[in-house]
Amino acid sequence: MTVIKVLSIILGLFALWQVLIRVFRKLFHFPAPAFIGSFLDSNYRRKLQPPEKIIQRSGIRKGTRVLEVGCGSGAYTTFVARAVGREGRVYALDIQPEMLQQLESKLARPENEDIRNVELVNSSAYELPFDDDSLDLVYMVTVLQEIPDRSKALQQVRRVLKPGGILSVTEWLPDPDYPWKSTTIKIGREAGLVLDEAPGNFWHYTVRFRKPQNSSWALPDTG
Repeated sequence: MTVIKVLSIILGLFALWQVLIRVFRKLFHFPAPAFIGSFLDSNYRRKLQPPEKIIQRSGIRKGTRVLEVGCGSGAYTTFVARAVGREGRVYALDIQPEMLQQLESKLARPENEDIRNVELVNSSAYELPFDDDSLDLVYMVTVLQEIPDRSKALQQVRRVLKPGGILSVTEWLPDPDYPWKSTTIKIGREAGLVLDEAPGNFWHYTVRFRKPQNSSWALPDTG
């Protein structure tokens, strides 16, 4: 069997898997289960999605108050915590207590004893437990598409961000919920956020939005 045939078979199987898993995910929305936490927080994943690239593209800097929505078992939390430094703060939010338990165990390891600026938050993206206009930056890594009501979640993000604050959304093609970059941009704009920059390529990109400087937030009028 030639190399070309082998590659064709591999690409065909990958394409078939992507179609099947996407159909399944369209029918059933749920967050990544806790039992794959060790894979999500693996060096293999971080080779494909380097933390330093996500941090740079997201605009995470020293001294910022950052919210990670859907932190899971903490694949990027410790890297972001060191990036914001002692003057900054990282709120690691997840809806699954089991994921937060894994992150808590990770933070307790000797190699992470220097990290004292992470606060674990067990909550839904629909009810962010933060004051209006209180955070500098919110970021999500392959999380936004797992949320059934993305509009509701992004209205909460817009509420807690300071005017001029950043929302960073990172996506990666092998993820079963991967959306086109144009789709992510459209979702953010529909939530009242302004596109700032969209670095990356087809396989792995980050879209960065800003909350308008003159933006005010209020509960929608439901009549």
